[in-house]
Amino acid sequence: MLELLSEYGLFLAKTLTLLVALVVAVAVIASLSSRARKGDRGHLDIRPLDDLIRERREALGDSLLADGEQKAARKARVKALKKRLKSGDKGPQKRLFVLNFKGDMKASAVQSLREEITTVLGQATAEDEVVVRLESPGGMVHSYGLASSQLDRLRTAGIPLTVCVDKVAASGGYMMACVADRILAAPFAYIGSIGVLAQMPNFHRLLKKHDVDFEVLTAGEYKRTLTMLGENTDKGREKFVHDLQEIHDLFKDFVRQHRRGLDIDAVATGEVWLGTRARELGLVDEVMTSDEYITSQLDSAKIFEVSYVMKKSLPEKVGFAAEETLDGVVMRWWERAQRRYFS
Repeated sequence: MLELLSEYGLFLAKTLTLLVALVVAVAVIASLSSRARKGDRGHLDIRPLDDLIRERREALGDSLLADGEQKAARKARVKALKKRLKSGDKGPQKRLFVLNFKGDMKASAVQSLREEITTVLGQATAEDEVVVRLESPGGMVHSYGLASSQLDRLRTAGIPLTVCVDKVAASGGYMMACVADRILAAPFAYIGSIGVLAQMPNFHRLLKKHDVDFEVLTAGEYKRTLTMLGENTDKGREKFVHDLQEIHDLFKDFVRQHRRGLDIDAVATGEVWLGTRARELGLVDEVMTSDEYITSQLDSAKIFEVSYVMKKSLPEKVGFAAEETLDGVVMRWWERAQRRYFS
């Protein structure tokens, strides 16, 4: 066994050395490549979705006509546009700003979200509306708390906010969604999971078996409650569970504050529901996809998709790829865990 551990330790040391060398090389290359654009962290991308949707519809409609009919259809559209402009009709005055948030464990997209919201707040009025297409299975409490606060800036400014959930808004994702004036969910979107989860392995007995001591030194009674390598105590576990319960209570209060009339005790069990059932429980307001809602606004609003695209350095790209892989594993596990709803 000792020989095996020795070989494993040597292998681990070589691997760590290689990884450190790789990280240093990547950091140096990234530093050199990014000096010229230091401070330029991203750019704003704005797309007029209403024009885009109409152009595609018109392109499809024209393709279904004979050659002569296509030309006549285009002339008719130009004539109708000239007539409308001549009459002084400027079209819908309401503006619909569409934002996209795809959450990971750390809610990394909050960096772009804060830029998008700051930009929209500089133009939007109470006559406009913001639609957030939200997808997230949740993650770190403080990260999603910040993301929720960003959305709350819109509510504070008196700008109507609609959140659309096509796939999943669970745990921290629902913490964000509940801030909205309205929540729309696709029929089979996952909604809810108003609960708190924490888990970690403990290797103390394995280390003890091989006569390896691990000491945890703290100043402050509850500086460390549970540890992966040291011996955990009942007192530490009780404190850890107490902290989880306190976070859960705050989570429930937050949802109760924004979803008045919701039976919070009935839905704050950590369970998730499909969109249709979530509507019955009051977790969402309507069962509808984001595409259905946005296209329904074509005749009453000018629609703009607002995206702040962050530039990433090479180390950030490498790290992001690793996080994407990890998040993919977590998401697949989460989806498998929910398959009981289809059994």
